[in-house]
Amino acid sequence: MEFERSAFDSIADLRAGSVTAATLADLALDRIEEIDATGYELNSVLALAPKLAAADFDSASPLAGLPILIKDNIEALGLPGTAGSTALLDHPVTADSQLVKRLRAAGANIIGATNLSEWANIRSTSSTSGWSAVGGLTANPWIHAHSAGGSSSGSGAAVAAGLITLAVGTETDGSIICPASLNGCVGIKPTVGSVPTQGIVPISANQDSPGPMARSVKDAALLLEIMSATTGLVEATSDTRTLRIGVVRSWLTGHGATDALFDAALTKIAKAGATLVEIKLKAPDDNTGTDEYEVLLHELFDDMGGYLAVRADTSLKSLADVVSYNFAHKDNEMKYFAQELFDKALTLGGRNSAYQSKRARNLTWAQNTLAKGISDVDVLIGATYSPAWLSTLGKGDAYGDNSWITMAPAISGAPIGTVPMGIVDGLPVGLGVVARSGDELRLVTALAHIERALDLGVLQPTFKK
Repeated sequence: MEFERSAFDSIADLRAGSVTAATLADLALDRIEEIDATGYELNSVLALAPKLAAADFDSASPLAGLPILIKDNIEALGLPGTAGSTALLDHPVTADSQLVKRLRAAGANIIGATNLSEWANIRSTSSTSGWSAVGGLTANPWIHAHSAGGSSSGSGAAVAAGLITLAVGTETDGSIICPASLNGCVGIKPTVGSVPTQGIVPISANQDSPGPMARSVKDAALLLEIMSATTGLVEATSDTRTLRIGVVRSWLTGHGATDALFDAALTKIAKAGATLVEIKLKAPDDNTGTDEYEVLLHELFDDMGGYLAVRADTSLKSLADVVSYNFAHKDNEMKYFAQELFDKALTLGGRNSAYQSKRARNLTWAQNTLAKGISDVDVLIGATYSPAWLSTLGKGDAYGDNSWITMAPAISGAPIGTVPMGIVDGLPVGLGVVARSGDELRLVTALAHIERALDLGVLQPTFKK
């Protein structure tokens, strides 16, 4: 695949009749076989969908039959929708999720589902990003032994590796931004509630959101327009207005080379015409982080039960049933790590009075933090993660050097995006952008401004084994 070739290029070819939807799908499937399943063994694709006929796609539709991938916690007919857990393999998808219906109506050819961190990394603090019992471990396309991040590991790796131009991820806190940063692509988590979550395996109704992953901001904006049923985002990528950008230095990673690259990026952004304003935000204390984790577990208790009541039969109807299933299948499911977070969720219970207090504290902190930071600027920026760490099955993730940029947006439901910032130690790192809730237009505008200022083009992985 030509890495410079965009989703817009392929759509133009489809509309001109110089290529068919079936041909593009076959080319993508060939790349998946060559790079993902054999050869480099990226292992980003968990399952392939049944082939659809070219006649099923209208070249006048927004995506015109373009092949895309979706994360395997999103229900789509013909795909397993397991969230990486074998517990859901015996409960096949019976209908498209609302999001998938929207994508198909726009002409998307959903050719497969991507691997992910099992249960979106909410089962154990020792879980390894990119590993699931169904899909195994996804590699990083730059250096095989390093992490693809999570939990949208396969979506980020597949896009960065050139298997596909567009993929869908989901994020509760960091699950799009992390793999986009670590693999070297663009990722956007939109405002919570702007994209439907019905038919998506849940963690938290207050923090979950699907979002686009792509190799350019314009491609990501196209997919986000369709996902959120809005317009104007693609046009926003060409907006040349002068932006006031708040620089949050407490959103650095602590990794010397990554933070130095951020400082170099600031020089380029300023030279491109943006007004940079230093913003001082106090990092969260440990109690804020504990509150967030426990809020998610309280919501998981309720939301997983509600999801399974619709998805599964009486053999799997609650989080407690999933815990029992894992014990019964521990040789496979708990080969590398346990399920202490699931256990804690069962102890905490659902949205009780303790939950209400934690959520109120959490939301007050997040909203006050962002309100203070963004009051006099268009967007806020910082670094996201240091370079991808080595994947160590059974030993968790060595997050170590990552900023807290995703935390306040995650808790408040505000949108966040990332673009590649450059290469450190042979691996990509990202620059993050945060906007006000509901202000995807300014988020996309800023992401595009920064992408142009940095002028990196599309990053091409090294595929080192």
